[in-house]
Order: sequence, then structure tokens, then C-alpha cells
Amino acid sequence: MPSDVVLEADGVRYAYGDLVAVWDVSLTARAGETLAIVGRNGAGKTTLMFGLAGVLPTTAGSVRIDGADMTKTSAWNRARAGLCLVPEGKRVFREFTVEENIALGLPRGVRGGERRARVAAVAERFPVLRDKLGALAGSCSGGQQQLIAVASALAMQPRVLLVDEPSSGLAPQAVEQVLDSLDELKREGLAIVLVEQRVEEVVTGIADRVMVVEDGRVVMENVPEQLSLQEIEKRLAVA
Repeated sequence: MPSDVVLEADGVRYAYGDLVAVWDVSLTARAGETLAIVGRNGAGKTTLMFGLAGVLPTTAGSVRIDGADMTKTSAWNRARAGLCLVPEGKRVFREFTVEENIALGLPRGVRGGERRARVAAVAERFPVLRDKLGALAGSCSGGQQQLIAVASALAMQPRVLLVDEPSSGLAPQAVEQVLDSLDELKREGLAIVLVEQRVEEVVTGIADRVMVVEDGRVVMENVPEQLSLQEIEKRLAVA
């Protein structure tokens, strides 16, 4: 496995009971690169993210993080190994402050001054959050709440970040802010796997590689320059 590959999934399958939602998908996530996964609603994208993160069990195939087999490990142990998930929907605790929300992502045992220093270091990446650490998360805009969710995951100091539909429910300006922040993290060396409905933004912007999923299977994968935006959109059009 090449040294820059942080996450490798080989023929993974994920199911809800007898209902298989993801069939034999293989992918790699490399340091300093964004893999964008696109597909219709119900194609299996979120299921794939939950499976890679360890929220769902892997019923076939394998998952490796930095070369170590993590197929049977829990979501917490995968996070400790460097793989963190930012689920769809601005998952923050609205009654907690921004600082408290970010601190939720800190590893166990980080306390006191180290805790404050780690939160401050993460917040420095997002100036809009740095100035609102004492504010309730519920008082922040939708875009800011999405950044809080990303910041909480970054507190675990991940090597690869799984981000599911970060633009969901956001105004265009907030979407641009969130995607710009993810692009900056990628340039700093983080591996990012991004599920996103805004196909044009990822294909012509943030994505280094694009994977198209239909009915739980990969039907297209390539660098953006070798893919037709029109063909992708045609595949994603509602039948």
C-alpha cells in the first residue's frame, strides 16, 4: 500500500439486517487529497460513510487505516487510529458553548490547560469560531454550526476526515465557507472523503478524485479532468 494512502477499503459491504445497501465497494483516501463521492439520494453514500467509520459492521471486505486492519474495530477505536466522521446535519449540541462542543472531540484524558490549548488550536483554523468560543452553539448560523462539527472532529487530530453532505441546508455563502475550510485542511495534508450533492462544486473545485455510486455500487471513478460533468449529472438525474 503506498505510503500516502491513509484509508483503504477493499470490497466492503454494509447492510441493515437483510437489506444490503453497499455492495463490494473499494476506495482509497490519500493524504492531502479529497475523494468526492456523489450519487442520488438512497444510493448508499451515507451508509458507506457510516460503515467506514465503524458505526455499521463490515459484513464483507476489509478496512485499513495506515495499513492496520481495522475491519472489526469500533468507531471509537477507528477515531483513535485517525479516522473521524462528520455526519450530515450540523450535529452540534445547541445548548453547549462552541468551546464545549469542540472539546467533546478531545481524546479521553485531555484535561485542564491542555484541553483549553487544544480547543484554541483547533479554533484558530476557523476565525469565525475563535471569536465565538463562549457563545451557545444554538446561537450560531448554520454554516458556523457545520464548522463546529468539523472542528470537533479535528480535535481528535485525525489523519482522514469523512464528511457527509456538509452543504445540506446551508445558504450558498455558508457552503462556500465550509468547502473552502475543507480545501484548506486538505492542503495541510489531511485526507478527506466527502459526500456531496453539489456535483458541480466538487467536480470543478474541491475534488481530486470523484466516485459515482449507484444502488450501493461504484459505477464511475476518475480524476475530475477525465470525467464529464454532464455524464455525471445525467446519471444522477431522477429517472
